[in-house]
Amino acid sequence: MEITDLTPAERRVWDAFPSGEGVDFRQHPDEEATEGHTWGPERTVRADVLAVLLLSGVPAGGQVPELNVRGARITGKLNLRYADIEHSIRLRACWFERKPVLYGARLRAVSLSDSALPGLTASSISVDIQLKLSCCRITGPVRLAGARIAGGLFLQKAVIGMPGPAEEGQEAALQFNHADIGTDVIAFGLTVHGQTRINGAVVGGQINLDDARLLAPGVTALHAEILTVGTDLRAMRLEARGRVNLTGSRIPGQLNLAYARFHNPDGVALRASSCVVGEVWMRSCPTIQGGVNLRRSQLDLLHVTPVTLPEQIRLDGLTYRTLAPHLPAEDRLPALEREASGYLPYAYEQLAAAYRTAGDEAGARTVQLAKLRRHRRTLPRHARVWGLLQDVTVGYGFRPLRAAGWLLALLLTGAIAYGIDPPRPLKAGEAPDFNPVFYTIDLMLPIIGFGQEAAFAPSGWHQWLSYLLIVTGWVLATTTAAGVSRSLQRQ
Repeated sequence: MEITDLTPAERRVWDAFPSGEGVDFRQHPDEEATEGHTWGPERTVRADVLAVLLLSGVPAGGQVPELNVRGARITGKLNLRYADIEHSIRLRACWFERKPVLYGARLRAVSLSDSALPGLTASSISVDIQLKLSCCRITGPVRLAGARIAGGLFLQKAVIGMPGPAEEGQEAALQFNHADIGTDVIAFGLTVHGQTRINGAVVGGQINLDDARLLAPGVTALHAEILTVGTDLRAMRLEARGRVNLTGSRIPGQLNLAYARFHNPDGVALRASSCVVGEVWMRSCPTIQGGVNLRRSQLDLLHVTPVTLPEQIRLDGLTYRTLAPHLPAEDRLPALEREASGYLPYAYEQLAAAYRTAGDEAGARTVQLAKLRRHRRTLPRHARVWGLLQDVTVGYGFRPLRAAGWLLALLLTGAIAYGIDPPRPLKAGEAPDFNPVFYTIDLMLPIIGFGQEAAFAPSGWHQWLSYLLIVTGWVLATTTAAGVSRSLQRQ
């Protein structure tokens, strides 16, 4: 291309490049790049001109060259495949006729903020400083798989993809699988129509998806398996329509999902199995529409309220040290009933351990009692009867005062009954004075003897009452011993 072939608009860009001077074609600062197809030749620049300038431009002495353009209509395809460019590229608030191709390029810094593009192909790109796509309107797919960005990736308030039905297996609207981002991914306010795939990506800092909208109804909205984050993954007020999959991710700081909305009613809405996360915050999230899978994950803190959890959850192998907010155990237990795999002893043990960590021994005992009651429903009928007897009498050893209540009730019954109508002595003149209270105690407690039971013989319905007291006493003693033994073993 000859320099003499340049249009006046292209000449402005060409002349400004060596000194890094900015060229602004906008008529006013609030102009929308989406209207760029209507812009005339006075602000039209061919993509080939920009490519030649970047690949062969000669810097002026003592100045730093830079491509710095705002509000241009860029026609043709900007093809920098495998290019090695030392100059910064800033094409902000521009309208691109065709999607730029930066595949395999090594670039210094790239900013396409506020621009309108039909897509971006930048897989395996290497950027020394940062890549900015903030506030862009991109109707086609953004491909950043395998990208290496020493600084940050900026996607805040960008809109990617076009509204419409999504299908599993189709090309993702945004993907940076196996990308290596040196610092942060800033994507608050991002909207993606279609799938977002970041499987195997490594981010040295944090990922910020606050107020983002990931819209892929019926399929995977966010596919982030084996994601590694240096600090936090923030997604406060996230709206996810479709499945969010974080399987195998490593997030040492916070996974902050406060106020987030998950909607995938026909499948799993949130899958975070086999993850290692410092803290998971789901504060004030509305009820998740769809299933939740947290199997085999390891968390230091889990902040979730029962109202957030859906009807179907999978918690097998989930480990957490602290559970927040601190609620009565009775409020947490119904969620364990909704485990898709059925009765899981470990889920109850984990919940009880969390209450012990918080110093709430009463809550821990309540959980252990609920575990035994749930287990009872899985036993044969005869075993269920024995379990029910232990539950009613001493609460499986976690309610020892209940046995004292039964004993006191039976003692009052026997004392009143035998006090009104004392039994006859077996040997007249040799029997001790009759005491209805100690006579009842003799009948109920087999290991205690006050000489009353052997000296008197009840008859009629009193005899049947004595049989009831003897049997009940034995049952209470046996169940109490079994419950106390079980409790001591747990300690």
